[in-house]
Amino acid sequence: MAATARASGDRRPRLSVVGTGYLGATHAAAMAELGFEVVGVDVDPAKVAALSAGKVPFYEPGLPELLLRGVESGRLRFTTDLAEAAAFADVHFVCVGTPQRPGSNGADLRYVEAAFEGLARHLTHDALLVGKSTVPVGTAARMAQRVSETAPAGLRVELAWNPEFLREGKAVEDTLRPDRVVVGGTSAWGEDLLRQVYASSVEAGTPFITTDLPTAELVKVSANAFLATKISFINAIAQVCDKAGADVTQLADALGHDVRIGRGFLNAGLGFGGGCLPKDIRALMHRAGELGADSLVAFMQDVDEINMRQRQRVIDMAVQTCGGSVLNRRVGVLGAAFKPDTDDVRDSPALNVAAGLHLRGAQVLVYDPEAGETSRRIFPSLGYATSTEEAVADADVVLVLTEWPHFRGADPVALAGLAAARPTVIDARNCLPAQAWRDAGWTYRGLGTSS
Repeated sequence: MAATARASGDRRPRLSVVGTGYLGATHAAAMAELGFEVVGVDVDPAKVAALSAGKVPFYEPGLPELLLRGVESGRLRFTTDLAEAAAFADVHFVCVGTPQRPGSNGADLRYVEAAFEGLARHLTHDALLVGKSTVPVGTAARMAQRVSETAPAGLRVELAWNPEFLREGKAVEDTLRPDRVVVGGTSAWGEDLLRQVYASSVEAGTPFITTDLPTAELVKVSANAFLATKISFINAIAQVCDKAGADVTQLADALGHDVRIGRGFLNAGLGFGGGCLPKDIRALMHRAGELGADSLVAFMQDVDEINMRQRQRVIDMAVQTCGGSVLNRRVGVLGAAFKPDTDDVRDSPALNVAAGLHLRGAQVLVYDPEAGETSRRIFPSLGYATSTEEAVADADVVLVLTEWPHFRGADPVALAGLAAARPTVIDARNCLPAQAWRDAGWTYRGLGTSS
């Protein structure tokens, strides 16, 4: 009876977070910051040791300080023992990865299945199991059935889905002050537990949206699919702008004033990458195909293809700038991460372009303020610089592939003195002050800016 009382409001629920990658580590640290007792669980002993010492194994602004405060306060700890977490917590957040299956666009759900079944098997008191991982629609219902079959008899065990909406580089803010909280499949008891978890956000005015399980599963992938569509749309329009002599940046600014459209994600350029958007839209296509929703499959296929063609377009621009061949030409690449404020290079358009030029015989030198080491592990054959100046020195063409503030604020006059004669910069993110670079002696080329 004591265990049941713990989860019924006599005190704040204790939390576990299963999976301490990007999502899980951030969620665990943020919940501890909000005053909850939290245990994080991971199968990787090295990761658990690092997190227990207050060290974040990836770059995310604000997270190291948050993590260290949680660990030092005693509210946050980490373990490899799932049974320990099952006995400790009342609400268990499953935050494990769902990568693409090899040779398929479908999601690999082995880690999700193992997490839910492992938790259910080790439960000692009433508990709410909450999925935060991004999964194909229909997964939650299957997990609920497995949990029901696996959990010890006599316990109240429920499953809910609470999708994450983190932006890399802004994950701490997005967790502490989310723009919405979506929970699917909860009973009144489960909803009350999650309202306790998110009480500070709800009190601050964050919408708390309750749905069924399939709707909750679809919210995250639908949001990513829509954002990906906006990016591919503006990149398709950028090609029209190039041919018509228009400026896509001014066009996007004008579009953005339409409240039905908005300005966000209307920046033409190299396109999207990272560990979420590409994987999620392909998993959505795969699941839509299984369900017979063929129109969505065809639509998202076009979105994906437009995005991938942007990478080839930038490679072609570099080759054209070098007179038709980049063989033995020096190419300075500014940026490796898929976006600024992260060291994540998963499906990075920047690294894809750099590698494509390397395969064509270019001498490629890459610089990124945070992603140098992660890039080197994936593409060790590329050259890596330790500064913008080193990457630009003697370059026949410079490519800006990640819109770090460090690059946007660089001095084009000083850099022109380091590059080869008549230097060219290809601004594949349309993030530089174009006229300032032209005035400094650079040939400036953007995407969709008629230059």
